[in-house]
Parts: sequence; structure tokens; C-alpha cells
Amino acid sequence: MTTPIYDTVLHGGTLLDGSATPGYQADIGIQAGRIAAIAPAGSLHGQQQRDASGWIISPGFIDVHAHDDQQAVSAPSMQAKLTQGVTTVVVGNCGISLVPWVADRTPPAPLNLIGSQADYCYPTVAAYAAAVDAAGPSVNIGLLVGHSTLRVNVLDDPAQAASAAQVEQMQALLEEGMQSGALGFSSGLFYPTSKIAGNDEVIALAKVAARHGGVYTSHIRDEYAGVIDSIHEACDAGEAAGLQVVLSHHKCAGPANWGRSNESLACVTERRRRHPVGLDAYPYTAGSTTLNPDYVDGKIKVLVSWSEPHPEHNGRDLAEVAAEWGVDQKEAARRLSPAGGIYFQMHEDDVRRILAYPHTMIGSDGLPRDAHPHPRLWGAFPRVLGHYCREEKLFHLPEAIRRMTTLSADTFGLRRRGRLQVGCAADLVVFSPAHIRDTATFADPKQPAQGIHQVWVNGVLSVVDGVLTGQRGGRMLRRQQERFDEGQP
Repeated sequence: MTTPIYDTVLHGGTLLDGSATPGYQADIGIQAGRIAAIAPAGSLHGQQQRDASGWIISPGFIDVHAHDDQQAVSAPSMQAKLTQGVTTVVVGNCGISLVPWVADRTPPAPLNLIGSQADYCYPTVAAYAAAVDAAGPSVNIGLLVGHSTLRVNVLDDPAQAASAAQVEQMQALLEEGMQSGALGFSSGLFYPTSKIAGNDEVIALAKVAARHGGVYTSHIRDEYAGVIDSIHEACDAGEAAGLQVVLSHHKCAGPANWGRSNESLACVTERRRRHPVGLDAYPYTAGSTTLNPDYVDGKIKVLVSWSEPHPEHNGRDLAEVAAEWGVDQKEAARRLSPAGGIYFQMHEDDVRRILAYPHTMIGSDGLPRDAHPHPRLWGAFPRVLGHYCREEKLFHLPEAIRRMTTLSADTFGLRRRGRLQVGCAADLVVFSPAHIRDTATFADPKQPAQGIHQVWVNGVLSVVDGVLTGQRGGRMLRRQQERFDEGQP
């Protein structure tokens, strides 16, 4: 009998397969971008042989909450994601997607977080997917179609209510998106572009995604005092439409709301008894979005992440800028706008409690266009593994990997990702559990992780010891092509 010779074999690594079970030593054989074999250490042979003994091998991390829509086309090396072990990103979150809209005006906030007017040039998801594939990004791209983008496409003023005819127009745009492979539908009812929309409008759109087996992700209407009502609103929409709900970057924001994560998670648990509900979170006490005077209360620290009229203040404390100008912080925010802000709005106890919740996936919520971004863009995943897993012992390592891989893949219908299994994509991270850590900080945010030895994307070796190889193996993920049945080649 002829011994198979694989394209590449990783020898003797300790495999954490994404199931939260203990690791085991084995060889992995890679053929044509897929995992072709998993066998006892030392038993497989390949044209390339790579010694992985002493390292952990896990599925590539899936960033379920990303805003890399435009980066996938214009800056496809995507260094910030690749160097922290992320091999797949889900873009189009918070109701903000680059598609479908050919912009006839300057994108309103928050659409300006991910692109300029020139960037909004894709009339359909099919057109965007073709552009991604032509760019050849270093990581895989899964897309959600954003509610705010649909509203901006159809309404001259998205702050106005949509008519029945306009909702039908949005449904038609979303239908094309789902047929072209989008993973689902996202909303951001917190933002002015969709705040006026009632849950009836959301449900009408979510039903389109549901017909195609998609998910509904929600940046809920209120993460402050109204967090419980807003969780129920999102869950009601998903239940009425008949599809999985994901609560985006779950938090209890603002000092008056600190400590309520016990209540919010109990609410999620209660709703899960009736309908599938999950959530994602990032491992920091600060969030980041547009710098809006309405979000500035003078009680929490705010950093300027970017400013169009005053870029000299990027990275500075808003209170310091306000003091120099002799104005209050709300006025300083007005003068800096259009701008972005980093808001220290969460309590560490709530962050820990939410991360520890068994149905929490990890998402960076990074904003790659920010001049001085939140460090989560570069550090979210290694921070979970280094700080919260190894140092704080919030969960054991196999469980931490599950939250970054299998849980995420199953939630978003990416059955060929997120697991070490024959037939699945060879998206792999080889790392040291003793050394992996984030180095990105609020003062110096653009810093790659440490402790990651190799990153493979669809069988392409893309990172070695923190350095990009220049080989890019990512592609657009279309929902229909990611389904996986046991025994399917």
C-alpha cells in the first residue's frame, strides 16, 4: 500500500481541536488547503515537513465582530488580524457594512467608521465579493449586511421612518446579499441612522436572512440603563423571524450601569430557553466608536482615536484637549468632529463575568481606519489567551480556544472553519500557551502579539514568528459553500 505524501505535514504538535477537550499529540497532513489527515505523531509524510513539537496547534481564530470591510480590499495584508492568529473575520457588524451602497454623499456616522464616499462603491454583495476575491486578502472574509447601510441606500434621510415600499426595497437588497453568500443581517439601533426603526422593520429584514439560514446580530438599542429591555427587543426580533440572535459586544455601559451583568446574563439565559441566543465580547473595559457629544458625559475617560479637522489630537485625552481650548468636553467633541473616540465605559468585574459566560464568543470590534485605534484591533485574541486564560484563569485553555473557533463557526454557519477535523479548511494557529500575550496598549496600540509561531490560512503559511510571509491565502466565504457534512470531501 502506497504511503500518502501530503503537501505539508505539521509533526507532533499538541492539538486543541476546538471542542474544549484536552489536547493530544498528533501530526496534521495538509493537502490542497484542507486538513487531509490527523494521525499519531510521526506517522505522516509530506513534501514539506515542519516540526510542531512543543507547540499548541489550534484552529485559526474567528473574529466574529470585525469592521474590516474596506481593509479586505484596500489593505489585504490585514496584519493586525493575522499576527494575532485570526484567520477569518466577520465584517458588516453593528448595522454598518460597506455594501450594498454606491454613495452619492459623504457617509453619515457611523458609516464613516469603515469607509469614505469613494469606498462605498458596491451596489451588490456579489460585486463586493468579487472585489475581495480579486484583492486576495490574507484572511477569510464573511459578510453581514448592515441595516444602516440598507437604510442609507433607500432613504435620503435615514433619520426618518421608512415606508412600507422602502422596507420592501431593503428586503430586495438583502435578498440579493443572502443569495450571494452573506452570513446574515446586522443592526445597530443605537445609531442615528437606524434609531427610528421599530422592531417591525428589523423583523421584516431578519425574515429574509432567516429564509437563507442566516443569523441576526444586534448592536442593541441601549447598553446603558435600558440594556435589559434592549436585549429583549433583539431576542424578540430573532424569535419572530426564526433565526439565531447574536448580541454584539455585550456590555453594561456607564458607571450607573456597572454591576448589572449578572442581570443581563440571567436575561440571556432565560431567553435561550426559548430561542438560540449568543453574544460576543472583547477583553477590555473601553469601547470605541464615533466621537459624539451626546456620548460624552464628563464622568468617564475618553481618548480621541481620530479627528478629521484636528488630527494633531489623535490619541489624546479629550479632557486635556478641552482644558487647552477652555471649553467643556462636549464642545471639544463638537470641534473635533468628524472624529472617533475610545470610551472607558465598562467595569472590569462586568467584563470578566461576560467573558466567562459559556456562550460568549470573542470579537475584536477593531476599527482599522482609526489613526490611533483601540488596542483590541491588534490584541484582543492574545489578550484572552494570555491575560484572562493563563494569568487570571478565567477559563482553561481548551475552553478559551472553543470560544474563538468552534462556537463561532457553528454560530455563523462556517462548518468548514473553526475545528481540527479531516475535510475542514487548514486554517491553523501554532502558538506557545506560556508566551502568547498582547503587546498593544492604549498609548501604543499598533503592536503585534507575542508567542505565535505560525499562522496558516487555507493551507498557506502566512505568519512565521510574528512576521508576515507575504503569502496570502484568504478568500471571500460564501455561506452556501461553507456547509459541511460528515464524510463530505
